[in-house]
Amino acid sequence: MESYELARACCKALSDKKGEEIVILDIKEQTTLCSYFVIASGKSATQVRALAENVELEVKKKFDLSPTRTEGLREGSWSVLDYGDVVVHVFSEESRLFYYLERLWDSGKNVEHYED
Repeated sequence: MESYELARACCKALSDKKGEEIVILDIKEQTTLCSYFVIASGKSATQVRALAENVELEVKKKFDLSPTRTEGLREGSWSVLDYGDVVVHVFSEESRLFYYLERLWDSGKNVEHYED
């Protein structure tokens, strides 16, 4: 399994639960942290949790992978699922505007907006 394939599967799981503004940031040229960030927004704390839980469920089913670390699943304003080479960030709309990871990691050519 390639990292990009995992990133796309995460996007699909987010889209299936009506995640908004789903993007893949290719950051492998900018850091050794990971190769891809997948970022999405949810309209409420409940939806943020549901989005993150669906990613976890679908990635487990498709690749038999569990995240090495998760953060923020209970709070519902920002959840992080770390799959090593792919890190998934699910934000509430307000948190996404505050942290604005796209601005920090966008090099002008490394952003892919996900569409089903």
